[in-house]
Amino acid sequence: MSQPDEAIEVGKQAGIQVIARAAAIMRALGNNPQGLSLAAIAQLVELPRSTVQRIINALVDEFMVESSGPSGGFRLGPALGHLINQTQCDIISLTKSRLAELAGQLQESVCLCRRVGDKVHVIDRIVAERELRVVFPIGVHASVLCVPAGMVLLAADEAAVIDSALPVPLSLETRQQLKEIRRSGVAFGTDDVLEGVSTYAVALDTYLGFFSVAVVAPTSRAAPRAEVFRQALLECKHSVERAIGRTPELCGR
Repeated sequence: MSQPDEAIEVGKQAGIQVIARAAAIMRALGNNPQGLSLAAIAQLVELPRSTVQRIINALVDEFMVESSGPSGGFRLGPALGHLINQTQCDIISLTKSRLAELAGQLQESVCLCRRVGDKVHVIDRIVAERELRVVFPIGVHASVLCVPAGMVLLAADEAAVIDSALPVPLSLETRQQLKEIRRSGVAFGTDDVLEGVSTYAVALDTYLGFFSVAVVAPTSRAAPRAEVFRQALLECKHSVERAIGRTPELCGR
């Protein structure tokens, strides 16, 4: 690589780093709507105060960040509100591409679910493009206690929330199941939806609330690939939560 090319490449990397740092600063401010001082921001994002000052100044110029008052702190600015208003999306729009990637990767049907009281509802789906496949309608619902897509949502909730949502107290066996789901991050079931069908599910903790993603496949294909399904679902969960999680990761310093 020639020197001019090297200089261009270095410049590109520096630009990417600045964007990542700015994003980390804005996430820190988003998690602290009351505002933060420069020193507090620098500590949270693990950057020198002088670096934070330069980035903050640029964000203020674009109205992405504003002063939080006489104390000298900063908070997110009005330009973000305008952008959000112009690009409002629902959970289906935000997860569609990732569900399609998951379905394509596993070559199995995938669904997005949410809990309503003691029921779990399918709100979106990607049906596998193969001869033997599992097809289910959007809107279909079942008891949260009967399907992995429901159990993983229960496991994500606090005990008090779970008890208030269900008509009867949980059995000791079910509580143990929820404990195991919390530990592994994945719920699994066979013959819960249909005979000869297996389901693997994970919960998504997003700023729009909790949802679950489930892979539904014939047990004859799912059983030998159990670990593949689990890892693919956990990777999908990580991808979604990194983008729209309730508390997004601070990344790229």
